[in-house]
Amino acid sequence: METGTQSTENSAKQRSDYVIRIFDSPQEIAPSSWDYLWAQQDTPSPFMQHAYLAALHSSGSASPDTGWSPQFITVWSGDILVAACPLYLKTHSYGEYVFDWAWAKAYDDHGLNYYPKALSAVPFTPVPGSRLLAVDSQARLALLNACIALCKNQQLSSLHLLFTSPADRQACESIGLLQRQTVQFHWNNSGFTSFEEFLASLNQEKRKKIKQERRRVAEAGVTFRILQGAEIQGQDWDFFYQCYERTYLEHGNAPYLTREFFAHMQRDMPDNWLLFIAVKHQRPIACSLIAVQGLNTPQAVAYGRYWGALERLDCLHFEACYYQPLQWCIAQGVGRFEGGAQGEHKMARALMPVTTYSAHWLAHPAFSNAVARFLDQETTGVEGYMEHLSNRSPYRTNSPD
Repeated sequence: METGTQSTENSAKQRSDYVIRIFDSPQEIAPSSWDYLWAQQDTPSPFMQHAYLAALHSSGSASPDTGWSPQFITVWSGDILVAACPLYLKTHSYGEYVFDWAWAKAYDDHGLNYYPKALSAVPFTPVPGSRLLAVDSQARLALLNACIALCKNQQLSSLHLLFTSPADRQACESIGLLQRQTVQFHWNNSGFTSFEEFLASLNQEKRKKIKQERRRVAEAGVTFRILQGAEIQGQDWDFFYQCYERTYLEHGNAPYLTREFFAHMQRDMPDNWLLFIAVKHQRPIACSLIAVQGLNTPQAVAYGRYWGALERLDCLHFEACYYQPLQWCIAQGVGRFEGGAQGEHKMARALMPVTTYSAHWLAHPAFSNAVARFLDQETTGVEGYMEHLSNRSPYRTNSPD
């Protein structure tokens, strides 16, 4: 491998002209080269753009001080960047949303070190999408092999790729990485022309429940301001962060993301953000921040990200985080709304279960075999859970309700 400008020999399975370079900061990689790769992937998300990853690093949100040491791996053919991925050396498993605490404990119980480990993911962001950015399958495989080689060279316990895309999974399966399944809840737009038409597609129980919840918020005197892109000014970001920070502090934790991170978002990625501000008696009391991508295209997606409130009101969370965003998605013709990690309660708001994936490589053969057996059982459980959820659809059947 190569760090900076020092090169080493490549695997015989890779093209002989590939050169691997590792960077300890995304800012050392040209944004145009990174984003060119990003735009070619099967599942690009705004969270894998160069500006987003660089902001995590420069703001101190994901840094060695917080247990995220960047080791961004790149593959070059001459002067052309042909593959790249974010890779972090982790000293803990916080901010990942694919839980491996039991694996770490098993290592510790046997006197072995699980940390540091290697992780390819977007810090604090459980959104499925491309992780192994590459111009083709050959470059993607070279990138994945380089990740494993780094783990071996640095004697790391394991490599984990979280919330992967179909192309990522194909590369990981081709060299035998372990596959893990989890469940999220996403809403798909069936061509609804209004929120009322969407409600009409639900069964009577769910339709009644949503109407009741929305009525409670409205009767409390709450209205919403919707700000998009450059409309979100500094004072709006300040209010958002006040709400966001309080949510974490109420659970006894400091927030993962710093205020400086969101200053970078305002400056570098304003068009990717949408802010819903709940107002009561002309005073803002809560907000939800939504990420968006591909507006005005058939591939438009919205991502539910952060929420917080200064005043507690019954059903306000559902209105700010689901009903307002879904109503906006319908008005804008957005095809999908991803509700974030976990949350079976989201089905009552018509977000349906989808399977998400991760891939894992463990250096210790015995532990790798043990994890493989565990994942076989877990996968059977996830498949059963998905079947159970499918029988609880909130949507109407063909029969009248």
